[in-house]
Amino acid sequence: QVRVAESGGGLVQPGGSLGLSCAASGRTFSSYAMGWFRRAPGKEREFVAAISWSGGNTYYADSVKGRFTISRDNAKNTVYLQMNSLKPEDTAVYYCAAGLVAGPAGSVHEYDYWGQGTQVTVSS
Repeated sequence: QVRVAESGGGLVQPGGSLGLSCAASGRTFSSYAMGWFRRAPGKEREFVAAISWSGGNTYYADSVKGRFTISRDNAKNTVYLQMNSLKPEDTAVYYCAAGLVAGPAGSVHEYDYWGQGTQVTVSS
């Protein structure tokens, strides 16, 4: 079993940057693909980015491609999401998730363990 907890959310101006972290517990962290999802007010949870267990493969939603970067450090049991050029429409609660899948996955159904989420607000 893996437990994950997000941190790093906050308020940022449009065009700014913010970094999120997701710390995981469990000795098998390196076996899990990791993903970031988000839920904006009144909307469904949507895929943001994912990374394979090794970190060798990544996958992004079109809406964040070129602006967000996902990475992981298996020695630290941590996955990161660096968000640049933030827009007001990026405002959401961001969730980290872990799943035993072969590669980076974009569906919520591929993930077994979820964090509580961290709020990101992009506003002037």
